[in-house]
Amino acid sequence: MTDLLGKERRSELMRRVKSESTGPEVRIRHALHRRGLRYKICDRSLPGTPDLSFPRWHAVLFVHGCFWHGHECPRGKQPSSNLDYWIPKLRANKERDRQAHERLSSLGWRVYTVWECELRRDSDLDDLARRLVKLIRR
Repeated sequence: MTDLLGKERRSELMRRVKSESTGPEVRIRHALHRRGLRYKICDRSLPGTPDLSFPRWHAVLFVHGCFWHGHECPRGKQPSSNLDYWIPKLRANKERDRQAHERLSSLGWRVYTVWECELRRDSDLDDLARRLVKLIRR
């Protein structure tokens, strides 16, 4: 299937994609903060620059977009055009995620990943936040 948007329009759209403080990331931050967890945002001193780090509990949290990090869900499906660009890019993202996870674990950090699709409904978000608080504080 060909891209329905022109090359310039697609490029403009992709430039607007944020890498920090995305909608899903802000939602989980607010949910965890309401439950009393305090955190650092995008701690660049840690491998992989986790979205949230909890130094007190030596835990980090990545909030991944399903498309960008190749999640096995409907939102994580591969693009249908410009495959020579997208397949290596998405594969490199997954490999970078794996390496960051390994490095953080070897430094003694507990690593958790939340997927964008897990945050779609408020009820899912509340349940997930409750479980994360228990995991992080243990």
